[in-house]
Amino acid sequence: MTDQASKSNSQLPLYDQIKEQLLLQIHSGKYPPLSQLPSEHELSEQFKVSRITVRQALHKLSQEGVVFKVHGKGTFVSKPKAYQNISQLQGFAEAMAHSGHHIVNEVLSVKFIAAPLQVAAKLKISVNSEVTEIKRVRLLNNEPVSYELTYLPEHIGKKLFEQQVDLRITDIFKSLEEDLQIPLGYADLNIDAITADDELAQLLSIDLHTPILRVERLTHDAQHNPLDYEYLYFSGESFQYQLRIYR
Repeated sequence: MTDQASKSNSQLPLYDQIKEQLLLQIHSGKYPPLSQLPSEHELSEQFKVSRITVRQALHKLSQEGVVFKVHGKGTFVSKPKAYQNISQLQGFAEAMAHSGHHIVNEVLSVKFIAAPLQVAAKLKISVNSEVTEIKRVRLLNNEPVSYELTYLPEHIGKKLFEQQVDLRITDIFKSLEEDLQIPLGYADLNIDAITADDELAQLLSIDLHTPILRVERLTHDAQHNPLDYEYLYFSGESFQYQLRIYR
């Protein structure tokens, strides 16, 4: 390491000093996303430390999601993840636009169907009454990041059609509030992890059985009426939810 780096990080354990130096090189663009880092031997020569120290530094970076290892090939820089703060009720595009990301939607289907039992119970409508079903893949910076399965009461879906809402570029939340003049109130979320089946793997361009985040969300209007029931499936490789909580 350089004398300057040694002085500025002298209070840190040696492996943390190496980790910080590698972080600087990654953030500077020397090692862009998905590029391969030098081998442990090359890094130990570069920083004049043991391979054990380098291995500890790489392990710390891996724990923090900055790098990932491919067996038999080496260590690679992870793609930076987009994140959404779930302490606020926001549409996906609304949240991502604030971070400078480009969002577009691939609309797979929009149709009116008989409400499945679970959907009818959540939306508090009679079983087999019609609902609007919308299937979309959300593209973040031109890469698929989530699959969205949305159910709306029939009259809400028809109003969206009457307003000629372009679901390729518009959040449903935004349309509900701005086009239909329905103020939103709150949403109940359930979050769990599942593995991608054939359909999800194909839609999200990930490997079969890759862990993904599943969010069940029921959104209510300002009068507490259920309005929008959906399942959101996120690729864990490129997205994360964040939440700040206080004691």
